[in-house]
Amino acid sequence: MKGVAPLFAVFALGAAATAQAQTYPARPITMIVPYASGGPTDVIGRIVAERMRTSLGQPIIVDNVGGASGSIGTGRLAHSASDGYTFGVGSWPTHVVNGAVYSLQYDLINDFAPIALITEGPLLIVAKKALPAKDLKELIGWLKANPDKASQGTVGAGSSPHVAGIFFQKQAGTRFQFVPYRGLGPAMQDLLSGQIDIMIDNPANSLPQIRAGTINAFAVTAKTRVAAEPNIPTVDEAGLPGLYVSVWYALFAPKGTPENIITKLNAAAMDALADSAVRRRLADLAQEIPPYVQQTPQALGAYQKAEIDKWWPIIKAANIKGE
Repeated sequence: MKGVAPLFAVFALGAAATAQAQTYPARPITMIVPYASGGPTDVIGRIVAERMRTSLGQPIIVDNVGGASGSIGTGRLAHSASDGYTFGVGSWPTHVVNGAVYSLQYDLINDFAPIALITEGPLLIVAKKALPAKDLKELIGWLKANPDKASQGTVGAGSSPHVAGIFFQKQAGTRFQFVPYRGLGPAMQDLLSGQIDIMIDNPANSLPQIRAGTINAFAVTAKTRVAAEPNIPTVDEAGLPGLYVSVWYALFAPKGTPENIITKLNAAAMDALADSAVRRRLADLAQEIPPYVQQTPQALGAYQKAEIDKWWPIIKAANIKGE
């Protein structure tokens, strides 16, 4: 009879876990976006979360926590309760680049549970309307004629715009200043008002302004043009060949989040990415949805590790340091 109590305790714990699995989610879920509202991470995250709530049956509340190239919000996610009621949007800057740039208070691999890779897309080289350049070659010529006078908006050291800007400088032989913002949304506002001169920006942030005619677009940082705005040439076509930078977005939970909950969140994300309306909205932002086999938690974990192995040596060689 001595073993009855321990066996009963084990049974009770198992029953509780099963009940949790069946009832999750029983209340609203928080999604941490590690940048200011209005930027590409925020826009893409909200599009996917809006459809995920249909599958999960609960609201998803967006919590924008900007600063330090997304490392502040990502740190908050790392230290959140692993009960499935907090997950976050991660990206190439937050879950790859930041590890080579900042002294983080969390581990990019071991402190997170991958949920799903959601989109990937190139960047756009854009400038304020008043800039006296009609194409990329003229922009480079103007930058060379005005060394250290121009400014590019970024979201901090090691962010995708910052890394792309450094590569741009080296490849084009130019020099300009970097101005950090809490998000690409605020940076775009200053580009529109003429406070900064250029951005190397996510299409989700720039395309609405390009279509409105309020900024100029010079090139796509990819080998192919984006279907959402096919008139914008590639960097190869525009005169700066090989300047390829692609940014991916994914969902992560804190480490220790139960596997059954990760499975539910992944299924909800996959349902969202299969929805025709979601696919149209993401395509309109020049975002490519990965194939089904690349949307699993295991595939995301392997992809993140491969990206760290690829980019950390490049970033460290460029001596990019957190501010």
